[in-house]
Amino acid sequence: MPFFLPMKDEEKSRVFREDHLQFLAALRKSGDIAFNGRFLDGTGGLVIYKADSYEKVLEMVKKDPYVQTGARSYEVHEWELVVGEGVT
Repeated sequence: MPFFLPMKDEEKSRVFREDHLQFLAALRKSGDIAFNGRFLDGTGGLVIYKADSYEKVLEMVKKDPYVQTGARSYEVHEWELVVGEGVT
C-alpha cells in the first residue's frame, strides 16, 4: 500500500531526515516495506508498505519521524501492483 509523504516543512524535513531514513531502514529489514524513494523535485516521497490492512499501515506511518514532527503529511493511495514479465 503506497503512502505519499508530501513535504509540509522544509526545515523540519532537513532536521529529521536521518531519523526518517533510520526508521525506513528498520522497516525494510523487518520486511514491512517494499520500496521507498524521494521525488526529485523535492516535494516529498513515497513509501510502499507491505501489510494486510490499511489500519496496520496507518499505524506504521504515524510512527514515522517525519509525520510525528509535522515535517510531512501523508496520503494513502490504494493500487493494484502489476509485475512485469520475467520479474519475480
